[in-house]
Amino acid sequence: MATERSRTTPVARVLQVCLHLLVAGLLVLAVARAVGGRDGDPASVTAAATAMGAAYAAGPRLAAVRRSRRAAALWLALLGVTWAGVLVATQDGVWLAFPLYFLELHLLGRRGGLAAVGLTAAAAIAAWSWHQHTFSVAASIGPALGAAVATATVLGYQALYRESEERRRLIDELTAARADLATAHHAAGVLAERERLAREIHDTLAQSLSSIQLLLRAAQRALPDRTDAAAGYVEQARQAAQDNLDEARRFVRALTPPALDGDPLPVALERLCATTTAHSGLPVHLHVSGEPVRLPVPQEVALLRIAQSALGNTVRHAQASHAEVTLSYMEGEVALDVFDDGAGFDPAALPGRPARDDGGFGLPSMRARARALGGTFAVESAPGEGTALAVLLPVPSAFPATEVGA
Repeated sequence: MATERSRTTPVARVLQVCLHLLVAGLLVLAVARAVGGRDGDPASVTAAATAMGAAYAAGPRLAAVRRSRRAAALWLALLGVTWAGVLVATQDGVWLAFPLYFLELHLLGRRGGLAAVGLTAAAAIAAWSWHQHTFSVAASIGPALGAAVATATVLGYQALYRESEERRRLIDELTAARADLATAHHAAGVLAERERLAREIHDTLAQSLSSIQLLLRAAQRALPDRTDAAAGYVEQARQAAQDNLDEARRFVRALTPPALDGDPLPVALERLCATTTAHSGLPVHLHVSGEPVRLPVPQEVALLRIAQSALGNTVRHAQASHAEVTLSYMEGEVALDVFDDGAGFDPAALPGRPARDDGGFGLPSMRARARALGGTFAVESAPGEGTALAVLLPVPSAFPATEVGA
């Protein structure tokens, strides 16, 4: 009933009810024995028991007793006075010391409760000796043993209660931490998906749109004198636009790239090289070494996208006369190398983050794709010396190595 126990648990409420029943039962027993002529004057015992019962019943109904330790001490003092009346009227009042022990330990705290229990036990022993007109060690064992049992019970329950509260607090903290972690995971997933879509758009739609722009510029230069050449450029631009439409639909359907649909990676790369040559006029050749095998879809998609991005950069920036793409199948690994003999650049001079325009985004995107699959990405270039890109991806050992065409 003290402040720190205002939020009682179901177990605590059951104990309170049992304590109330114990007090009521002992008071009724004392009155019944007095009425039966076994101990004490019936009228005196009834009056004292009624006074103590009324004082006891008032305590749980007073809000101040539940909120303030001082109010609880005043109520216990009143209860002690009425109990003293029962002790004077009958020796059966000694048994009421046992529930009083619990009340004192529960309401007054450890230090005050132990002092009150000691005084209550002494009063019980003194009253018993007074009624018996003699003092004996055996007579003091009952109240003393009851005080010890009550003290051990209450202190043990309080220790369990504190442990339960600490466990509840830890569970609340764990629940809150799990909610925060779920929120963080969701935010990380959103950022990762945004980054993935940015790479996909850069490596597909942006590259194709750039090709369309180059083709339309070529058609514009061919008009009005060379209408046949202009028509060819426009047709290529139309085909590139159709490819872009396929890519956009893939984003919506979340399927594998159209360039890989049902085809092994070498075939998709061969088609990419041919398309790049047709759209840009840059000769691009594919070389395959080792025994081609089907790779997991994430590895094939990553290699195809890296090749697309690398060739797109070559067409737009390198001013190269030709490019070479090499796909190498090795034991447990697959490598992709893209080389051009263009103007080259200084890799150390590139910004660490994507620039606002399209330039500078391709290399970070390619590197992120390789690292996401546990692979490595390297670029070697220098002004006037061309550019070489190298990607090495591991092939999971649990993935069955199926030969292409099998």
